[in-house]
Parts: sequence; structure tokens; C-alpha cells
Amino acid sequence: MPKLPGVNHLRAVRALERAGFKIDRHGKHIFLSKGPLKVVVPRNNPVDAYTMAAIVRDAGFTVEQFKELL
Repeated sequence: MPKLPGVNHLRAVRALERAGFKIDRHGKHIFLSKGPLKVVVPRNNPVDAYTMAAIVRDAGFTVEQFKELL
């Protein structure tokens, strides 16, 4: 079981923006990028814990680092 509970998609996007990610486009999913890193956040509330863990990993953070951004 991941150590990260489900997170509201808007909180996740704001946390990623604080880390320097910029929104590229949005629709049913929100696409963010920071240089070569690309992340996709679905517009589900809450975002499933397993999906959120994969997003954090793709963004290059540990779970603890991401929790600090929330």
C-alpha cells in the first residue's frame, strides 16, 4: 500500500506548480511539464493513492518530498 493517501487533483496540481511545473494543457487530464519531466494528473477527486504515487515518482520526488509541497 502506498504511503500517500488519495489527494484532491487541484491540491496535487498546486503542489507541482510550487515545485516549478507549468501547465501545458488541460481537459479530462491536466498535463504539466518541467524541462524534460512530464506529468499527467487526472481530474478525479480524490486521485487514487496508487495513481498519485506514480505521479510523484514521474515528477522525480519521494513521497516525503511531495507531502511537504502539499
